[in-house]
Amino acid sequence: MKINILQLVEGAREARGLTIVIDVFRAFSAACYVAGNGAREIISVGEVETAFRLKAEHPDYLLMGERNERMVEGFDYGNSPFQVESIDFTGKTVVQTTSAGTRGLINAIYADEILTGSFVNADAIVNYIRKQAPGLVSLVCMGYAARHPTEEDTLCAEYIRLKLLGRIPDYPEMTETIRRTSGKRFFVAGHQDYAPSTDLYLCLDLNRFDFILKAEKIDSDMVSIKPAKE
Repeated sequence: MKINILQLVEGAREARGLTIVIDVFRAFSAACYVAGNGAREIISVGEVETAFRLKAEHPDYLLMGERNERMVEGFDYGNSPFQVESIDFTGKTVVQTTSAGTRGLINAIYADEILTGSFVNADAIVNYIRKQAPGLVSLVCMGYAARHPTEEDTLCAEYIRLKLLGRIPDYPEMTETIRRTSGKRFFVAGHQDYAPSTDLYLCLDLNRFDFILKAEKIDSDMVSIKPAKE
């Protein structure tokens, strides 16, 4: 099994084989909380306008996502796991758009199969990859706003890579590195209304969920994500 670690939108476009698009802070962690609370489907879209169009066509859909870390005006939820952790989404369809993660899904046009990636379901992802036994795995780290690589996404890719190689990652060391670097922004006083410190802990709650999120393209700006047991 060959394992490639790629970065940002360019990495998504380069991805081949079984592809994991990783966005720990916070898109695909939040997506796991939504799916864990019963959502039937999450529709990832690239543009805010697409989200509002889907809402107009399906008034029962819920809108979730951000631009510049803040909830889009007119949406039901932002990109915060803390905001959705206790919400009952049973049977609901949630439309999600973010600055990084959803862009990765949209741009992974050459992947054979796509999963979302985060620490909260990392071992489920590893187990699924092992069962599929693909010749090539692409781990795509979406970084901050899909512009800059970040420690949390790169270390999540490294965690998955090490597990696939039969090695034991030093997760406490990884989390400490994240807290000292990219995670610092969750402790800025002025950010607590849209990026609360609780989000860091919820996003780093290793293996809280035992399912994967499989993504399937609907069209050029829309991807369906559904939970599946690994």
